Amino acid sequence: MKDRLKELIVLYAEDDSVILDQASTYLKKHCKDVLTAKDGLEALDTYKLYNPDIVISDIKMPKLDGIALARAIRRVDKKTPIILATAYSDNAYLIKAVELQLIKYLIKPITPTALLDALLTAMEHIHSDNQSVDELGDNIFFDHLNRALHIDGEVVELTKKESKLLSVLARHKGNSVSYETIEQSVWHDSYMSYDTLRSLVRNLRKKVPALKIENISGLGYRLQ
Repeated sequence: MKDRLKELIVLYAEDDSVILDQASTYLKKHCKDVLTAKDGLEALDTYKLYNPDIVISDIKMPKLDGIALARAIRRVDKKTPIILATAYSDNAYLIKAVELQLIKYLIKPITPTALLDALLTAMEHIHSDNQSVDELGDNIFFDHLNRALHIDGEVVELTKKESKLLSVLARHKGNSVSYETIEQSVWHDSYMSYDTLRSLVRNLRKKVPALKIENISGLGYRLQ
């Protein structure tokens, strides 16, 4: 997967010249080309001119902030992965992930490992036909890439296993998901007992009563 990064052109927007230089130097080691911009308007002009494969932008920038930049891009482009960097970890930003179909948030200070992980996530999105966000009901959305459930504009706290279970059910919404598929997706190489799975489903139903998770006897579960 890392080798495929060499195919990509990345746009990085950041008004702090030191951070911008450090990030672009690191990205050039992995990507085909790195375009840089020091404010949101320059980033938008660069995006229109070069049509990069991935956009990474700080949220707080002069002339046009990262959120406004993402909105402007999304008006004409629903597919290019957009990653925003922020100094704050806040659920309000996760709400924007649904609205703007963002790939990831990077929390500052950004480490090389976090930056590479974000690139690989974006690469996975580029080569996947799956949607990053599924609508599960009225004002109920599940953001697969950030593993976040949004109801009426609020983020519902889920455990890691609850979010993995909901993700696999949402991917197959309307169809039954076998016990074997659930075990592989949620427990991976660990053993899954049916009692443990039933308990996990019960907890998820309590947290989100609006979700209709149906047991298909002898087969598995289905999200209606």
